[in-house]
Amino acid sequence: MKRDTRLVVLLLLVVGCSLASLTVWKVLASREQVLRDVNVHGLNLTQALATYTEGIVRQSSALLLGLVERLETEGSGPPQIQRLSKLIHRQEPLMPQLSGVTIYDNQGRWLMSSNRPIPAGANSSDRAYFIHHRDDPSRETFIGPPIQSRSNQEWVITLSRRFNDSRGEFAGVVAVTLGIENFLRLFGKIDVGQEGAIGLSNTDGTLLVRYPFREQDMGRNFSKSPIYAKYLVDRTAGTASFTSSLDGVERLYAFRKSDQLPVITTVALGKREALAAWRMEALLSTVVVAGLLGLTALIGCFLILDIRRRTEVEGQLRGAQQQLLSSNRQLELLAMKDPLTGLANRRCFDESLATEARRAQRANASLVLMMIDIDYFKLFNDSLGHVAGDACLQAVGRILEECVRRPSDLVARYGGEEMGVIMPDTDSDGARIVAQHILSRLEQENIAHVSSPLGRVSVSIGIAAATGAELNHLQGLIEAADQALYIAKASGRNQFAEAKV
Repeated sequence: MKRDTRLVVLLLLVVGCSLASLTVWKVLASREQVLRDVNVHGLNLTQALATYTEGIVRQSSALLLGLVERLETEGSGPPQIQRLSKLIHRQEPLMPQLSGVTIYDNQGRWLMSSNRPIPAGANSSDRAYFIHHRDDPSRETFIGPPIQSRSNQEWVITLSRRFNDSRGEFAGVVAVTLGIENFLRLFGKIDVGQEGAIGLSNTDGTLLVRYPFREQDMGRNFSKSPIYAKYLVDRTAGTASFTSSLDGVERLYAFRKSDQLPVITTVALGKREALAAWRMEALLSTVVVAGLLGLTALIGCFLILDIRRRTEVEGQLRGAQQQLLSSNRQLELLAMKDPLTGLANRRCFDESLATEARRAQRANASLVLMMIDIDYFKLFNDSLGHVAGDACLQAVGRILEECVRRPSDLVARYGGEEMGVIMPDTDSDGARIVAQHILSRLEQENIAHVSSPLGRVSVSIGIAAATGAELNHLQGLIEAADQALYIAKASGRNQFAEAKV
């Protein structure tokens, strides 16, 4: 039954582990699928936003190119600036993202502003885009970091180009300002969740636009951040999972670097929000599987308890059977032992002698039988009483067992004060040694016997040995041992004698 219990437990463990493993695998696989879907969705959004940004930049660059060409061809005098102002006012409705256009001379002084009157003494020579064009002869459009307008405090991104005079020297800057609110208006229409964010940054790590808008983030540089150093330097597109250094929210980032512009578009979704549906599904799966496992365990417990009850009943039955067998063995032992001396009784003696005789016949081996009688035992009883006589029998039996040590030998109480010793595979020489040892031990024990001439208890021993076919008549072996015993007694007792079978 223990094996049945182990098999049931093993089966339950296999079923439970398999079901739990399958559930864990399914939950983890679905999580990975959700993350993959989020990354694909993020990359698609970055592509759309990058295309939108490139379109705005291309329109603004085309406007800058036209203005620079007119300034370099027609000059930057008041009449030319006035015509350019009218041209810009006509084009502004076509570019709703446009916040304003400003023209600066080579000293940073304002020559024109499309969205407001020129303040007295206005100068922007300290702006990054002006310094860039003044020091760099490149004619390419420069995307500057976000700045706050000095006139209306609006946050804008500047796209600017340098224009030269007729000698090819720096003559000033034309700058187009794009209001960050215009970008956020579109970005805000894209659902990125409460923890999501959309960003547009320069390739040098400078943040240009971020949704949701936070003024303290404008112009921050992220070139030292892990995501920039690990992903945005050498790759054009990709995904990553990072904790934002701005607000500490863990997000799933998708980024795409523009092929034509030095800008990077980033879409970040809150990882907790992105996995919310998955967590609910995983929780539901876990509850269902836990219920199934609990039900399976409950059924298994009932089954194991039933097996254990049957095992206990069978154990009790086996215990009762063992007790019965033990009782039977004890009864057999009691039936084969002399209750007074603890030696084998006459029945055991007869059966053992017959068994050993048959064995000796088959093996053509020798068998020795010794008949031992306590000398003057009747006088011992008459003088000291039967209690002392019983003690004498017990002492003599103990001495005989000490002298006859082999497991195959048997010492038995033959009857009254007479005892027998069966010694298989022993010849006459061995029998004489044992007999002499018995006589010596009794002499050493010196059990008092006032009615004996020796003054102590002694025995007379008759020895008969037979081999092989001589054991065909077992009664003859017993008679020969008895005859030798009588000879020992007739010769004066306290000795042994041998007889031929």
